[in-house]
Amino acid sequence: MWQQLLKEIQQGNIKALARTISLVENEFENYFELLQQLPASSTKIIGITGPPGAGKSTLTDALIGEMIAQQKKVGVLCVDPSSPFNLGALLGDRIRMSEWYNHPDVFIRSLATRGSLGGLHPKILEITDLMKASTFDFIIIETVGVGQSEVEIAGLADATVVVVVPEAGDEVQTMKAGLMEIADIFVVNKSDRPDADIFVKNLRTILTPAHKNGIPVIKTIASQKEGVKELFEKIIAHLKISSTPERKYLLMAERAFHLIEQYRMKDISKETLQKEIETKHYTNLYQFIQQYFK
Repeated sequence: MWQQLLKEIQQGNIKALARTISLVENEFENYFELLQQLPASSTKIIGITGPPGAGKSTLTDALIGEMIAQQKKVGVLCVDPSSPFNLGALLGDRIRMSEWYNHPDVFIRSLATRGSLGGLHPKILEITDLMKASTFDFIIIETVGVGQSEVEIAGLADATVVVVVPEAGDEVQTMKAGLMEIADIFVVNKSDRPDADIFVKNLRTILTPAHKNGIPVIKTIASQKEGVKELFEKIIAHLKISSTPERKYLLMAERAFHLIEQYRMKDISKETLQKEIETKHYTNLYQFIQQYFK
């Protein structure tokens, strides 16, 4: 079954890809065998992240349009907040990107965070690698926007785009949120708003001392498709620079660490830990967790 599905995915069969993602997402029996058969891929991953309300989905929508205009095939993973009732994705992003829903060169999949604190899906690495086995030129991952813990995207994407808005507040506080460390490109979206130029100037001033080569700061008005072409050009330029063996192995190490951590923690849940603590009346946390070090 797995070999046939993988063959269809490599041929660009979207239905086979969607079905396989569901099987992996739900940990179907022996799904790891499929993952071990995945071929090497040069498909680049673009991460779109930033605080809620910055216009990430609108920007992603515009970026898809730019890619399609340049005859590229693109896969999109929209990591939505989970429903508190069934842990499913709320599908807000897919609604905003409805223009591309039936486009033959665009595949959009909404995923729920399922309680993950990093703004990503627990199986994001596996699903991304599945998509890389298909015929896409680029894969865009748009994260939820949950603040400091969103640095997870930096260990997954070949290019990380951080989206902010002019009224984001104190620029220094924005930097403290960890965004400066993970950003390859900054986008100041909704740049038609008051004080946008001042915000951009201050942002560039802050970034220059920390990065000798400077991080590009692009002004966009995503709702009007303004600045999106320049953004795509900067992304392509960064991908060319960052495609080094050192960067490749660094990303692989980050992903390997994430996967090993995930599989070693597979049988441990907060609910199980709570019940055990209650049952045995532990009062010393370190005495309790010692059993998991063996």
